[in-house]
Amino acid sequence: MHILMILLVLTLAFGIRLLYPSNFMGMSRWQISLITFIVPPLLVVVTAISIISMGYDGKMLGLPASRFSYSTSIIFLGIALIKFIKITFQGWNSVRVIRNYPKQIINNHLVRVVEIDVPYSAQIGFWNPELIVSSGLLKSLDLNHLKAVIAHEEAHKNYHDTFYFFWLGWLKNISFWLPNTNMIWEELLLLREIRADQKATQNIDPLLLAESLLIVARKMNLIAEDISTSFVEAYFHEMNTDSRLEKRIKALFNISEDLGNDSSHLNYVLLALLPLLSIPFHN
Repeated sequence: MHILMILLVLTLAFGIRLLYPSNFMGMSRWQISLITFIVPPLLVVVTAISIISMGYDGKMLGLPASRFSYSTSIIFLGIALIKFIKITFQGWNSVRVIRNYPKQIINNHLVRVVEIDVPYSAQIGFWNPELIVSSGLLKSLDLNHLKAVIAHEEAHKNYHDTFYFFWLGWLKNISFWLPNTNMIWEELLLLREIRADQKATQNIDPLLLAESLLIVARKMNLIAEDISTSFVEAYFHEMNTDSRLEKRIKALFNISEDLGNDSSHLNYVLLALLPLLSIPFHN
């Protein structure tokens, strides 16, 4: 019976992912992307936990349990745990490294400065991250454009993006085999940036932020022509692809409901807990 349970959950997980990007009950792009990204892997995780808690002896609804489903669940959760430990270590190591960078006050914000020519800024950490900027960014932007970049990064901090995307990144790592994982992940990254941009424009001129994005993109193009390093290539791919840059700039000047954040729709995430209801039927 546990094997049938696994097959049912996998069918449901694949079905939810294959429905993306269908519009569910008037949800925003942000809500649809979050739900279709989170629910399928959580369903699999909760199912594995349920099967392990029931064990491989006994029956459920008259059908016998099996060692195969029990062993498969242990292996899956073991891999998930290893991946969690790995990304947690990487996160803490990043925090440890940036604590060696010198501090500087910029526009009344305490930042850490890393001495590299690449124009770079990011929040590093978990719930309360620290802002780091590169010397290359400080050289590339004047004070007003730098204020726009800092406002964008402060928006990430306001939304605790580093913390939530740490967990989303873990789900991505354990669900790479599900359909549309990378597509939805890229969509979430784009919407995360657009949301931070829109939050920043509450305090700064959107034109300043758009100009900052273009200045950094041009600088990155020049650097990419001169040198080729994994850091530059990874950063350029992550932050400044032409399509993502164009979408961010368009979003700065267009009112959109793509980021509707009505948390009531997130109740659908509770669907992932349904496998726990099977436990009382095991004896």
